[in-house]
Amino acid sequence: MNGYTGKLLHVDLSNHKTWVEDLNLDFAREYIGGSGLAARYLDERIDHQTDPLGSENTLIFMTGPLVGTAMPSAGRYSVCALSPLTGIWGEANSGGFFGPELRFSGYDGIFITGKAEKPTWLSIVEGKVQLHDASGLIGCDTYETQRRVRQMLGDERTRVACIGVAGEKLVKTAAVINDHGRAAARTGMGAVMGAKNLKAIAVRGSAAVQLANAAMFRETVKQIAHRLNDDLAAQAMKLAGTAGYVNMGLMYGDMPIRYFQQGEWEPAENLSGVLMVEQYQNRNTACFRCPIACGRETRAPSYQLEKVDGPEYETVAALGSLLMIDNLETVIMANHLCNLYGMDTISVGCTIALACELSERGILSPADTDGMEIRYGDAETLLRLVEKTARREGFGDVLAEGSASLAERFGVPDLAATVKRLEVPMHDPRAFSGMAAIYALSPRGACHMQGDIYGVDTGQGLAPELGILPGERFDSSQEKGRLAALSQAWRSLYNALILCQFQNPGVDLVLQALNAATGWDYTVEELIPIGKRIVTQKRRINLRRGITRKDDSLPKILLQPLEGGTEGNVPNLEEMLTAAYQEFGWDAQSGIPLL
Repeated sequence: MNGYTGKLLHVDLSNHKTWVEDLNLDFAREYIGGSGLAARYLDERIDHQTDPLGSENTLIFMTGPLVGTAMPSAGRYSVCALSPLTGIWGEANSGGFFGPELRFSGYDGIFITGKAEKPTWLSIVEGKVQLHDASGLIGCDTYETQRRVRQMLGDERTRVACIGVAGEKLVKTAAVINDHGRAAARTGMGAVMGAKNLKAIAVRGSAAVQLANAAMFRETVKQIAHRLNDDLAAQAMKLAGTAGYVNMGLMYGDMPIRYFQQGEWEPAENLSGVLMVEQYQNRNTACFRCPIACGRETRAPSYQLEKVDGPEYETVAALGSLLMIDNLETVIMANHLCNLYGMDTISVGCTIALACELSERGILSPADTDGMEIRYGDAETLLRLVEKTARREGFGDVLAEGSASLAERFGVPDLAATVKRLEVPMHDPRAFSGMAAIYALSPRGACHMQGDIYGVDTGQGLAPELGILPGERFDSSQEKGRLAALSQAWRSLYNALILCQFQNPGVDLVLQALNAATGWDYTVEELIPIGKRIVTQKRRINLRRGITRKDDSLPKILLQPLEGGTEGNVPNLEEMLTAAYQEFGWDAQSGIPLL
């Protein structure tokens, strides 16, 4: 089957059974793969009563038709289920090598249901599926788990996706970790895995992805490589990683400071990716067939760390400027702890920052926090809180529920920097107004990967053939809302293929690669409708889970004007939403899909 293995693995942990199902080609044609295809399948398996941490919730690992091919930066996979953090559609995706290896092992995706009677891990080697006792892995961190599983299978080239202590403890911000510290981090997919008593999945295989037109595919890959040499954003990413955005983000007021309440803070420049390269970087690291290599291997001598995965921009901001911490070594250490225990750095950083704010306002006292004084800028307390959260120890048990729960617990729900209960990432919608619509309409809650208007308005990730062009960054018009919907549809297609959003070879070459792989005959005009179909499918799941028009909103803390790079701008979300709904084909008043 061109572009697909055509096989989906089903694992029923409750009954210790596995079986194989043929891929539904109609679904694949309409939803492509990744989180799009997972949403179509999940829709049939859940309802308004499904418990995200219950055995009936289906956990889906899904690849796409370009994953594992020679297509540059197509080394990703998606993990999808109902989210225990938000109660609605949950998805996360990760790079590295696990996604391609899953395809080489013979499958496009894995569907996991039930709950194992005892801790279990799953191996898929050359198509052969086996469930193993994971009792000896309980309590192991994610790095040790990966090492031990490879050792048990006797093959160092095995790729492992696993959970750490946070996933075992059902921390609602727990991540799935693979390939050292690569993370499918958001929406608590690690907690879903932990609730199923599934510690790890190991994949290894030698099958090749069959291509409909191998010659055309090779030529497309050549053209993409050639264009990459002229892609300044990609070249900058190669030099300084995603944290290279720090200085630009500060200039625009896009990098959040002091829990989204301060517009400028000069020490934040100490978190720059350029300084990371100069002072703490060992080498670049890359995902499967990625020519950019935006990953970092770093060191932090003050914490006796000589070789660890380096923090990305989101982590640098969430565990740095958001908490008024400007020490890169501390951020490297905090990131390392999150990787060890398996947690989402964005949600963890936001939740700890909220605790700092509650303490400063006198809402939290040491009596609530195990005797700790929680303050902005306190590196030692940050590291202690990360550990306590992962282990659900003392006040960490409260933090493990996420920001929305923390704010509600202390009677100040409006202080939660969340959308649909998911913590806001590190791009401020006051700096790029279009991000307000992206956050409000993102099906998993606040998410910068569902549409990168901050990139579009600075000249990156453009798709002029699709009408995605840069505009004035403070514009909150209906036209900006329409652009946000188009951007979200385009990135939803990216998350279905699955492609890394840091590489943007152009619509023509993405289309050419998809058709060459699958043998289908998509046109440019069909691409945005596919993306809209995916967004709408996830929307339908959320509506069934109780989401309404009022949930398409921003937290009040992001609607206060700030000095600095945002120049006092506050986005007019309502104006943009009207046009975005219409662009998606939803009712302009209710946000309900019309078809």
